[in-house]
Amino acid sequence: MKSKSNFFHSKQGLFLLALLLFSYISFSQSKADKIDQLISKYQEYGKFNGSVLVSDKGKVIFKKGFGMANMEWDIPNAPDTKHRLGSITKQFTAMLILQLAEVGKLDLQAPITTYLPDYPKETGDIITVHHLLTHTSGIPNYTSFPKFFEDVSRNPFTPDEFVKQFDEKDLDFEPGKQFSYSNSGYFLLGVIVEKLTGSTYEEQLHEKIFKPLNMNATGFDNHSEILKSRATGYEKQGDGYVNSRYLDMSIPYAAGSMYSTAEDLYLWDQALYGNKILSKKYMDLFFKPYISAWGDNHYAYGWGVGYENLGKSKDSIFTIAHGGGINGFNTNIARTPSDKSLIVLLNNTGGAPLQDITIAILGIIHGKDYSMPKKSVADAFYTVIEAKGIDAGISHYNSIKSAETYNLSESEMNSMGYKLMGSSKVEEAAKVFELIIEAFPKSSNAYDSYGEALMTLGKKDLAIKNYRKSVDLNPNNQNGIDFLKKLGDDVSDLVKEVNVPDAILETYLGKYELMPGFVLTVTKEGNQLKTQATGQPVFDVFPKSENVFYLKVVTAQLTFNKNEVGVIDSVTLLQGGREIIGKRIE
Repeated sequence: MKSKSNFFHSKQGLFLLALLLFSYISFSQSKADKIDQLISKYQEYGKFNGSVLVSDKGKVIFKKGFGMANMEWDIPNAPDTKHRLGSITKQFTAMLILQLAEVGKLDLQAPITTYLPDYPKETGDIITVHHLLTHTSGIPNYTSFPKFFEDVSRNPFTPDEFVKQFDEKDLDFEPGKQFSYSNSGYFLLGVIVEKLTGSTYEEQLHEKIFKPLNMNATGFDNHSEILKSRATGYEKQGDGYVNSRYLDMSIPYAAGSMYSTAEDLYLWDQALYGNKILSKKYMDLFFKPYISAWGDNHYAYGWGVGYENLGKSKDSIFTIAHGGGINGFNTNIARTPSDKSLIVLLNNTGGAPLQDITIAILGIIHGKDYSMPKKSVADAFYTVIEAKGIDAGISHYNSIKSAETYNLSESEMNSMGYKLMGSSKVEEAAKVFELIIEAFPKSSNAYDSYGEALMTLGKKDLAIKNYRKSVDLNPNNQNGIDFLKKLGDDVSDLVKEVNVPDAILETYLGKYELMPGFVLTVTKEGNQLKTQATGQPVFDVFPKSENVFYLKVVTAQLTFNKNEVGVIDSVTLLQGGREIIGKRIE
């Protein structure tokens, strides 16, 4: 199954299996030296290219550029390089809204039709400004619409024109009932700013935030503008890079169209400890946790707030943070108010593991052990395939897949397979997907991807066999079911409802330790079983059989295991082709 790109936002990993993929170290160097060595290693392995700033106790202890801002002209990244921010923009949009509320121009609890009278009343009368700010409106996220990238993302729109792309769609849920990340909601907030002020969203940013804070290297990224020190966005391809796809910046708008520098974001961070642009009363609203978004973490107004691990340590610290992803760029800003530390990571090659880097830097700042990256098996494999062909690539893959200095990632291998598919090297891609199945035999996604390659090659019977295996491993794989239908297979046996008696569900409730400090809690509401991993959201799980359950939001499966006397004493988590057994502790 082809992985989807992250457009204007980033999410926390649903389960922290990635923690198993790194080695832990502790050095006696200065914090700045450790940070430099950490990021340099990420750069060496092709996993970071951008600008970094770290402050500790309010003082900058490290700022540096890594790699190239422009690869064509060999222009290096620097602390003052301008990067597109993606969803970090949302905190600035939220600030503008709170400023309007502070002066009495806006009521956070008012329906959005109060300020957008042309918005459909059926939904606009029940959605409040607060719902938009907290991603609880139920408005579908426009970046998730089918063929959005192909058919829409390169076209210019006025704000009013673009609202028509989503304003009449059915809500995903009743407003206020749950969290679901939606760029559509923040787009509407920008429109509200314009309606209430009579000036553009861009003008309001400059007048109300950038100018008062002397953020002179920050702005709304207009593609046509000649902007000095602007980084170019790239995407990784094998051991090299290609230019990212064009995106008209009228589309991310108030959800993700800003650019800034690491140095300017430090000015922003410092300003948020005072009340120069917003009173304390409304600043408290800015950071208040409103809705559970990622387990113990909550969403405030344009920020995620909650606890983050300190490197390898079980200890954690309260952070105010947000990530961003937009064509060719991904970004992260993390603030820890208790000690006024700040981590800004701006990457212009897309897809860097910024959350892992953030956790490692938090470990460095607080004197904890932290993790260093490993080389990518997939990247090395792809490089050899491109240079010497698939057979040489497979030979190299077999020689490095278990090496201590390499990390074998199913998702990276899957992405590599699709790169080959996109280059019309379908036979080669099929062999890559076979290797993924061999390495991750319980991964639904691996069989799904192999099925697609086989279908493209015209091998109908084998494609059906693999799609069926994929759906068997993950009954919620609608993609697999849809392709089975296209292949003419009877899927009536795959669409079935399993009911587990309430008395049996009760036996599964409790806490299971998947690894030290990482606990899976199983609860129940009515007859709906729910799970929550440490630091993660609460998810519904659905029965595949009496003791096997699957998640719909991610390809993962839980099997509840009985001991010799018939008592549930453990759970087996299957995700990404890997199994972890968690012993019951409560």
